[in-house]
Order: sequence, then structure tokens, then C-alpha cells
Amino acid sequence: MLTLTCPHCGVQADETELSPGGEAHLKRHGPGSSEEEFEGYLFQRQNPKGPHYERWRHSYGCGRWFLAARDTATNRVFGTYPASLAAPSDGLRSLISTAGAGRGFEPGAPSPAPEAAQ
Repeated sequence: MLTLTCPHCGVQADETELSPGGEAHLKRHGPGSSEEEFEGYLFQRQNPKGPHYERWRHSYGCGRWFLAARDTATNRVFGTYPASLAAPSDGLRSLISTAGAGRGFEPGAPSPAPEAAQ
């Protein structure tokens, strides 16, 4: 079972107390964007096998959103941090980069363009 620590209230919560929110650090495209940019925002996701940044909500606790870095293949959790931060700490990024070495993982890299993903 997946267990994450909420950075806001400090509670270690298992996945039954949390709600997933998808990939973290997406650049949102709105009314002034092109159709391709908006389509990419809605549908294109990295979906990697390995280290990944995700959004989670502590639904049955404090109710706040936070971000987690975990390995999707092993469920290893590298750490969590508040959703109000633009990026994880340097220490967390370094830990994830080391874990993702050799798999082509680059933290914060944009999702591939639709034609590149084929």
C-alpha cells in the first residue's frame, strides 16, 4: 500500500485517505493559447516508468493539495512538498535524478510532443 506524508499536517496517510490529482508541474494553457498547446495540456502526459512528480490531496485529513515524488515502477516515495512551491527542493531533485539515472528521466522535463510520442 502506498503511504505518503502530508507536508501540511505531518500525517502519514495511506492511499485510502488520499485522492490522486495526476501529473504535477504542468504548464496550463488557457484562452490565449493555440489549439495544439491546449490539446497538449489536456491530453499529453509523461506517464513514465520510474521517477515521477504527482499531485495528491489529503482528502480525509487536512484537505490540502501537495506534491509527491515517487517511482511508478517500485512505489518508492522520495518525498512530498507543498503544492504552493514551484519546484521541489534541490535535495529532492538530486535524489530523484540519481534514482532515474540511465532511464532518461529529467525532473521537470515537458511532456513529449504528440508526434514525438509515437
